[in-house]
Amino acid sequence: MKKNIYLMTMVTLFVFVWSVSSLAVDKIGFINLRDIIQGSNAGKKATDDFTKFMEKEKQEIQALEKELKKMKDDLEKQGSIMTAKTRSEKEAAYQKKMRDYQLQVNDSNEELQRRDQEMMQKLIPEILKIVRSIAEKEKYTLVIDVATMTPPYYAKENDFSKRVIEEFNKSK
Repeated sequence: MKKNIYLMTMVTLFVFVWSVSSLAVDKIGFINLRDIIQGSNAGKKATDDFTKFMEKEKQEIQALEKELKKMKDDLEKQGSIMTAKTRSEKEAAYQKKMRDYQLQVNDSNEELQRRDQEMMQKLIPEILKIVRSIAEKEKYTLVIDVATMTPPYYAKENDFSKRVIEEFNKSK
């Protein structure tokens, strides 16, 4: 009889401890990596540099577009009075300029993508170190980037992006 009482007590204690530990809530945090990059001083500087480069490339492409448009207009206006040989030479020159333009646009796009990736590769590791340190201090079990994986709902009070920006600015 005493064995049964002890056994029942142990089972009850085990069930109680197991149920209490399963009720413990995991702490989930949220960040917005895009906002962190755009809001940090280093991110703003990198974005400004990127924008300046992009504007320079855009101006070069617009100059090529103007030149192409002028060549095309000349061909259309003077095409009827040109000799066949002159017209074919001008059309060949136009086609060559069009290929150069397309290559320039492709090269510019590739360069912009490369610079964007370089910027991200420089900033993200440092930002993630700060995210990890905050998450460890505050005992978060999971941190989700809402910029890459948009949940249908998340508690805004668990978003610590602003603290990450502040810490990141201090470290820079």
